[in-house]
Parts: sequence; structure tokens; C-alpha cells
Amino acid sequence: MSDRTRDRIGGIRPLFAGGMRLRGLIRKEFKQIVRDPSSLAIAFALPVVLLFIFGYGVSLDAEHIPIAIVVDEPSADTASFTAALYRSIYFDPIVVPDMIAADRAMLERRVSAIVRLRSDFGRRRRFGIAPIQIVVNGVDANTARLSTGYLDGVWLKWRVAKARDEGGNPSVPVLISDRVWFNSELESRDFLVPGLIAIIMTLIGALLTAMVMAREWERGTMEALLATPVKVGEILLGKLIPYFLLGTGGMALSVTTAIWLFHVPFRGSVIALFVVSTLFLLTALGMGLLISVVTKNQFVAGQTAIIVSYLPAYILSGFIFDIRGMPAVIQFLTHFIPARYFVAILQTEFLAGDVRSILIPNGAALFATATIFLGLSRIKSRKSLE
Repeated sequence: MSDRTRDRIGGIRPLFAGGMRLRGLIRKEFKQIVRDPSSLAIAFALPVVLLFIFGYGVSLDAEHIPIAIVVDEPSADTASFTAALYRSIYFDPIVVPDMIAADRAMLERRVSAIVRLRSDFGRRRRFGIAPIQIVVNGVDANTARLSTGYLDGVWLKWRVAKARDEGGNPSVPVLISDRVWFNSELESRDFLVPGLIAIIMTLIGALLTAMVMAREWERGTMEALLATPVKVGEILLGKLIPYFLLGTGGMALSVTTAIWLFHVPFRGSVIALFVVSTLFLLTALGMGLLISVVTKNQFVAGQTAIIVSYLPAYILSGFIFDIRGMPAVIQFLTHFIPARYFVAILQTEFLAGDVRSILIPNGAALFATATIFLGLSRIKSRKSLE
């Protein structure tokens, strides 16, 4: 056997031995997962439960808003307009005798708005001016704005329809022709559910690995691992690969639930979704590994993972609160939240499709954050008992 052949064999043997050690670590981790099914529950049960709770519980739509109607003098016009309010899906109207009763209902939170039609409503409409008094409860500013907008819409449609029925032209200077792209039915759920997947996978990815290394330290098995020829990088990969596969399964289940249960349209490509999901999972898992390596305590690691991953992702990712409406300092801080990039990608993939100007920069940001977290996990991990 020549010296060159011996050198080649000598170079292959460490790689082969490293592969065998890594395979053994992965098998060990999978056996641990089977014996302690909490990881399976986090990966598969928790996403569905959270999607179900948040998907049905969180909504930016306002429907069936209770309103009080006060008619000072009944007429054909007041009856027609009241009927238009009853036909609207946005309101649950009740007719009250006077403003005193309406004010009482508002104070008792039984209604969110008051619509008053004065005694000269019909006569003034024929002259082109028929003001309607609207009183809105401003405690909930979002519902107040929506109520005002919906009432304006009902009033405009009723006014146009009334003019057409009478054979005239509606005295409206501008008629708006709406065309809504990507979410034509204006369902907030179609916008929220993709963002929810990002928030949930942030929490799940961090939790899956946050307690892994800490558990080894608490149970005393880390000392046994450190006494073997296994390298630190192999230990981290042995922890990362099984939970990456679990996270991928949880991600697939979440997407399937969004499409099948919530009927959210998916207009992007599966390949693009898989690539960006892989980058994001590596980021979340790397974050959890870093927390686990630093804390070395399961309880502290779990609490830290929730605080560091879930709360910033929920508030600062643009999932509910528009980042452009935040103060400049907070907008700058959102660039350090990985979920911000994944939320933008998922909402685009589901509702608009493969938009490269969204996919490429946000995907690059996820690649950078994954590299940072995994790199820090490797730097902080040492083959030492200290």
C-alpha cells in the first residue's frame, strides 16, 4: 500500500468515525423523544391548538355591531333606511323610542353607536340634504372607526338606490369603484392566520431546543457525553437535526390546517415555502439552542424562550400592529426580530404568491439570523464541565 493511499484512508477514517458518532447521537435523541413525548406534543399538538384558538379568537373584523336607532317621526324614508341597516351584516340594530333611552343603552354598553333620524328626515332628503346624527362609543377606537365607516357605506348605498328607484340621479359628486387585490373578501383571518403560523413556529422552534442541553446538564448525562470522543459540533448537530425534522412536520401541519380548516388561499410555490421555512426553523432552533447552552436549567430555559421569542414576535413582527405606524426607534428594533421577515414572507406566499422582491431580502435576513444564532451556540458550547 502506497503512502498516498494510506493518507487517503487516514483522512477518511475520522470522517467515517464522525458520521458514526453523529448517527448514534441522532438515534439517541429520537429515542429520548419517544420516551418523553412532550416534544411531540410541542411540535404537533401545540400548533393546531394555538392556531385554533388564535384563528377563531383574534379578528380585526367588526360584524354584528349593536346599534340603537332613534326615529323622531316615522315615514317611508325612515323605514327604508332602517331596513337597510337591518339587512347589513355589520349591524344588529334595535329601535329605541328616544335619545334618553339610546344614551342609557350606550352607557350600559348594550350598544356601540346611535343613529338618529330627525323629524324632517324625509322632507330634507327630497331637497338633497338629509343629515343623520351618529353617536359612536369611542372607548374602543377600532370598533368606533369601523362603525362610522360601515354607517357611511350603508348611507351612501341607500341614497343611490333610493334615487334610482325614483328615476333620478343620485346627488353624489363622486362614486368610488373599489377593486381589492389579494384579499378580495377583506377577511382579516386570511391576513392573520399566515402571521399566526410564524408566531407559533417561533415559539415552538425555540421551545423544542431550549430545554435540550439544559436537560442533559440537569440529568447528569452531559458529563457522560463529554467523556466520550464526541465533538461539541456533533453534539449540537445531534440535537438540532431531530428537532428540525419535528419542526418541519409541525410547520407542514400548520400550513395544512390554515388551508383546510380556515380556508386561507395559498398562491405561492411549495418549494419557496419550504426553503424559507427551513431558514426560519434553523433560526428558531438556533435561538433555543443558545438559550439552552447559556442557562443550563430547564425551567429558566423555557421561561426565557417564551419571553425572548414569543412576546417580541407577537408585538414587533407586524403580525397585528403595522410596523410603519410605530415610533422610529421601535421600527429599528423590529429588524432584530426574525419573525418580522417570516411574517412578511408567509403573508405574501399565501395571499399574493412568489414575489421575489419580498422573498429574496427577507430570506437573506433569515439566513443571516440563522447563521448568527447557530454560530453563537457553537461558540458558547465547550467540552468542559464549567
